[in-house]
Amino acid sequence: MKTVKKGSITIFLALILSLILSLVSASIESVRMSAARTQILNSMDIGLYSLFGQYDRTLLEDYDLFALYAGGKEEPDMASVYENFQSYMKPVLKQNSQKLELLQGGFNGYRMLTDGNGEVFFGQAVRYMRETLGSQGVQILLGKLQDQEEKTEAAERKGEQAENEDTMNSYDSEISDAAQKSEEAEKNQENQKDSGDFGDGGSSEDFTGGVNKDVENPIPVIRRVRKMGLIDLVVPTERGISDAVTDKRILTSGRTLQTGMLMDSGIQTDNSYTSGILFGQYLLKKLGNYRKPAASGLNYQVEYILGGKNSDRENLKSVAAKLLLIRQGVNMAHLLADGGKRIQLETLSLAIASSFLVPPAAAVIEAALLVCWAFAESVLDVRELFAGGHVPLVKNASDWQLSLSNLSHILDHLDTSRKDSKGGMSYEDYLRVLLIAKGKQEKVIRGMDMIECSIREKGKRPGFRMDHCIVALEASADVKANNKKTFTVTRQYAYE
Repeated sequence: MKTVKKGSITIFLALILSLILSLVSASIESVRMSAARTQILNSMDIGLYSLFGQYDRTLLEDYDLFALYAGGKEEPDMASVYENFQSYMKPVLKQNSQKLELLQGGFNGYRMLTDGNGEVFFGQAVRYMRETLGSQGVQILLGKLQDQEEKTEAAERKGEQAENEDTMNSYDSEISDAAQKSEEAEKNQENQKDSGDFGDGGSSEDFTGGVNKDVENPIPVIRRVRKMGLIDLVVPTERGISDAVTDKRILTSGRTLQTGMLMDSGIQTDNSYTSGILFGQYLLKKLGNYRKPAASGLNYQVEYILGGKNSDRENLKSVAAKLLLIRQGVNMAHLLADGGKRIQLETLSLAIASSFLVPPAAAVIEAALLVCWAFAESVLDVRELFAGGHVPLVKNASDWQLSLSNLSHILDHLDTSRKDSKGGMSYEDYLRVLLIAKGKQEKVIRGMDMIECSIREKGKRPGFRMDHCIVALEASADVKANNKKTFTVTRQYAYE
């Protein structure tokens, strides 16, 4: 008869159960630690989301830029930013039954809006314009600007040639020689009269240098006009000129900027032609100009980007000079190609040369007349642009405004002879083309100057600084869970 060993089964089950209980306990603890880690990560995410939800409203509403303003005076107040971050993180740590204690934490790195020589700002502006215009709108803009840019550059080169002093110097030399010869002839004639010898058929009118009193020489008049203040010639009186000034030394371009920490690797330089065009369009859309003045800061902000001066008047003067140069090139090209106007120039130059008794100087006088006529027509063009009108990029006979006979009376025709060519380029169109030619770095840094200047005045925030605007953060924290294990967690967030 067999004996049953009942105790052996009980011991075996006890051993099995102890292993199972150990496994279950370990699993429960693992789940608790995993839940604790998840809760810590959630607290950091919520803290960062809430922190970055406090973006600077003026930057977003006026310039469509996302950035968290860190405050501070000479340096950003990162301590206050971290305290704000913790205030959102701690309530989440206290949720549920987990005993989570924040031991320490901080920011491992951060990126400012001005980092990378303004590349972060540039990138946000370009992305905004891409999203606003769409792919089709970008292509339309590129196609329109490419043609305008090429023709404007060619016109500017011709304008620079027209501004060459050699033409007017040659004219001065010829007229001076003629006057000297006339004076010598008059003295000889007086000597002959005194001696009673009048020669063979000589006439006193032959040497006066001004036989034909009906010939009106417009060149001296235009030369006086050229010496007048350009801004007063081309800006309509009724609009006036802003007297706003700023101090560049306290703006972004005039001081040493604060930089981010340990997050430079994510900044990619973008030098593409398309991005440059889109950034110029952003500046025109968001900043003020003469036709659409800004409400705060400098009024003519796009002109500041092109001119870089401390005052609206000086920046407007700089742009006006550039426009005049371009228009002179356009008008010179038209005068050279228009046969009818060339005949008028030749006729008047011969008459002037004959009146000075120097017929060989007709060619020099014609060249001077050409320069003067192109200049006077250009004054009317630029004045029309500042008045809000349009001027054709390439002129034809019907677009021409000032006749040669009215050249001496240019000041009387500043408003009566102007034409608005609806299919031509506006003042803003010319600003857009001029921005293309401006270097990227100058546009970026001066663009930040104007944003900073406007926000300081508009929001009564005299201490606002673009290099205190955070666009990305990396935060870390040491959190003790259930009085046992300490977790070190790192999270990042960025507007980009």
